[in-house]
Amino acid sequence: MRWGAFFKKLETAHDPSLTNIQLFLQNEDLKPVEPARRKWGWANFVAFWISDAFNINTWMIASSGIELGLSWWLVWLSVWLGYFLSGVFIALLGRVGAVYHISFPVSCRMSFGIFGSYWPVINRVVMAFVWFGVQAWLGGQCVQLMLRSIWPQAPDMPNGMKGSGTTTFEFLSFFLWMLAVLPLLWFPVHQIRHLFTVKSYLAPVAGIGFMIWAIVKAGGIGPVVHQPSEAHGSELGWAFVQSTMNCMANFAVLIMNNPDFSRFAKRPSAAVWPQILSIPISFAITSFIGIIVSSASTVIYGETVWSPLDVLGKFLDGNKSGSRAGVFFIAAVFALSQAGCNIAANSISAGTDLAALIPKYINIRRGSYLCAAVGFAMCPWKLLSSSNQFTTYLSSYTVFLSSIGGVLACDYYLVRKGKVIVDDLYNALPSSTYMYKWGISWRAYAAYVCGILINIVGFAGSVGATVPQGATYVFYLNYLGGFIVSLIAYYIFCWLKPLPACNETFSEKDAQIYFNEDTADIESTADTKEKHLPNIITKVLSKRSP
Repeated sequence: MRWGAFFKKLETAHDPSLTNIQLFLQNEDLKPVEPARRKWGWANFVAFWISDAFNINTWMIASSGIELGLSWWLVWLSVWLGYFLSGVFIALLGRVGAVYHISFPVSCRMSFGIFGSYWPVINRVVMAFVWFGVQAWLGGQCVQLMLRSIWPQAPDMPNGMKGSGTTTFEFLSFFLWMLAVLPLLWFPVHQIRHLFTVKSYLAPVAGIGFMIWAIVKAGGIGPVVHQPSEAHGSELGWAFVQSTMNCMANFAVLIMNNPDFSRFAKRPSAAVWPQILSIPISFAITSFIGIIVSSASTVIYGETVWSPLDVLGKFLDGNKSGSRAGVFFIAAVFALSQAGCNIAANSISAGTDLAALIPKYINIRRGSYLCAAVGFAMCPWKLLSSSNQFTTYLSSYTVFLSSIGGVLACDYYLVRKGKVIVDDLYNALPSSTYMYKWGISWRAYAAYVCGILINIVGFAGSVGATVPQGATYVFYLNYLGGFIVSLIAYYIFCWLKPLPACNETFSEKDAQIYFNEDTADIESTADTKEKHLPNIITKVLSKRSP
């Protein structure tokens, strides 16, 4: 009895009338977002992406293109193109969330099946755990700069962690960053938007100030912006493609989890053009600042320094009070930006996914804290130091995520034409539209495998194996290749063996009518909701009848 009472207390908030089966498919965080929590307007999405753009990965993205032999302006052009495509994919896959107000793991049930959705969700959970730890370690490096700005002798503290792969000072900085971030994980998604608004004001000021500071110290913008492309011919073309795809790889997880945010949109339009336009503009500006600062560092230090943290660290060498104050402010904004980036891309997505895997006991808040705990416990400094292929592997993992995205896009837009029977997403009975055989859609998994196969040889090459050059060229198009192949394959499989419940006339406007006009009445009690949701199609079509 005691254990039963203990586990009863651990259960998340849910409707007491739900059966045990239903408790493993839904809780308060998984149900469609009601109007009272739809707080994200177009300005919130713009602020979200402005704030997200100012992070260390984005700052350094230009370095990969220049190291491939491109001139700075070709790199910048590839950044515009890569992030514009990312914005399009963000809006494409986030549309189902904006219209039906459901998260990624719930919408995934529509394509992969009620139980088949677990694998794509687990895929993303693991990536979120690993990336949270890696980004947190970078946040700790920002705290190192802040501490050095206040106490220049801080790195000289006694090291009681010899042989661990890190030092006491580095671990202390990492711990302090994690400690500062933990309270931010408490806030629900519809409220955390305020963090991104604050960051969107601070980040551009810090970035532009950093750029001006570097130009003044160098007495000019430096030689990088005057260097022509070192690559020529086909090598130049493939380098441009690689640079473009690197930008999309930087967005692979964010593309997948956009419904987790778009479901809080005040109206579907708020999650379309504001994202398509703000993403390339904000990320291109951040990349441009990174190019100029790194170019100026060549003049100042005789070498091109691509990491903004390394540049700031060198600014501290003179130990002047003005420099220390400037470094502290910029490093603090970087630390905040890492927090916002980690929350947006990792903790909220992991929390939402874990809530879908074990909804009876985990909600988004608990899942976010579990993600932080795993990220802390996995000792990310060991992962980063043990293999120079580690970050390459994480970026290359986008081939698996792109295949999932292709299936989801094809299913929603081309096969179902925007029609989702919301109630069946929370129903594991044989009568559920999305139960399929054993709860798994063979069409989705077959298409998923097809999208992976086109890139798998090149993926092996990216992590050190010897592969044909042709496979490498195909892999350069990794995200687009996996997405397009899985999309086409899924459409063919659905054409050969059509899915049920895809024949009725339906549009997204019908869903808006349903949610905007009827939600308040339907959600007044759980019993009423259970009675009405299965009849959504009948109700909507009756409204459209003359």
